[in-house]
Parts: sequence; C-alpha cells; structure tokens
Amino acid sequence: MPNIYRFQSRTEEDTEFLAQELSVHLFPGSVIALDGDLGAGKTRFAQALGKALGVTEVINSPTFTIIKEYEGTRFPFYHMDVYRITPEEADELGLEEYFDGAGITVVEWATRIEPLLPEERLSVFIEQMDTGERVFVLRPCGGSFERGCEIMKENGILL
Repeated sequence: MPNIYRFQSRTEEDTEFLAQELSVHLFPGSVIALDGDLGAGKTRFAQALGKALGVTEVINSPTFTIIKEYEGTRFPFYHMDVYRITPEEADELGLEEYFDGAGITVVEWATRIEPLLPEERLSVFIEQMDTGERVFVLRPCGGSFERGCEIMKENGILL
C-alpha cells in the first residue's frame, strides 16, 4: 500500500507553490490522477501545474473536449477531464498513447477510469474544507513518485 502525504493550501499561491515543487519531480510519461468534489480545485491545480511546466497558453477545463494538449517549455502537458465519459469510451480514445508519451498528463475525475490508468502514477485527492482551505492528499504509486514525495516531505513541503 502506498504512503500517503498531505499538503494544506490556504490560498491559490499555496496551490501554485505545491504545483511548482511537484513539477521538479515529474518525468516524461508522468500521470497525475486528480480527484475531488466539484469545486475542490482540480482545474486550478492543473492550471498551476501547467504553468510550472512552462505552458504560456490559458489552461481551461477540458470538460467537453475531454483532452487538451499544450506545449510547455519542459514537457508537453496533457489535461484531461473524464467526468462525462464511460470507461469504455475512454478506452476507445487511446489514452495509453498519452500515458506512455513524452509529456505530463493530468486526469481530472481519474477514478472514473481507474482500470485504464497506468500502475505508476501519482493520485491526488483534493478536499475542500469549510474554511475554504484545501487539503491535497497525495498517494504515489511507483518508486519515482514515492521518491519525489519523500524529498518534498524531507524539505518540509509535504506532511
């Protein structure tokens, strides 16, 4: 069972800080599986991560297009929202080409297609608190993500 790490975000700047710190530990083919309730901040986190990867375009929710592709200065950035599709429909899209590619992939509502996700990934659940703060719960699956989370914990970023 993977270790669990936490990050408390009181502001959008905190969320951007987490995205920036996480981006340092990503590599080609990294998949971030994002989940959380409506309004929890999934798209905002994806925007912050894209920015940290050097995307200069406006990143908005791919709710109706399902997949948006961006060029970053460090890696291509793929932003997916699978809320409105079934696992069968997702399988027909050829998502493994993105997962196995040279870019960084963020999948919003990832648990909806969990059987299609690669075994090695970083699962992130965002909890919105009554105070408006967010708690990011990170579950690394795979040694590379585990090492990155451990380094961020050692540096006082993750709990």
